[in-house]
Amino acid sequence: MIQRIQTIWLLLATLTICCLFFIPVVTAADGAVSYKIIASGLYKTAGGETTQIESYLALMISTIATALMCFVNIFNFKKRTAQKRIILANISFMIGLAFWNNIYAKKIPGGSEVINYSLGAILPIIAILFAVLALKGIVNDEKLLRSADRLR
Repeated sequence: MIQRIQTIWLLLATLTICCLFFIPVVTAADGAVSYKIIASGLYKTAGGETTQIESYLALMISTIATALMCFVNIFNFKKRTAQKRIILANISFMIGLAFWNNIYAKKIPGGSEVINYSLGAILPIIAILFAVLALKGIVNDEKLLRSADRLR
């Protein structure tokens, strides 16, 4: 049912994953030079000018795929079992995305002792929470439909 609560949760999970393109996962300051990692790559800011040092194409594609998979799953409301399976697969992709971000964070110039984890580091965890809440909404819909079938 497209107007159900799981639609909102899946949309929030999609938006949370999309925020990885704008909110840095890790920041590091080395004197007048600062670094940040977002889903598209490693960026260096020096003297007010931001340049991309390294592009993380595979991370960017996996972030887009995870967000799209979450968004497309909203319209899969007629097949609840498939929707639940896709949500479980999406949760595993979000966990992988969080670990992958952590691996790239350790490659930041200056080493792991100068990095500061930002809000972007917990965004995949928040998206997982939204996906779990959507899964709970689907299970509640199934219970409601089974109870309605019993009454007939």
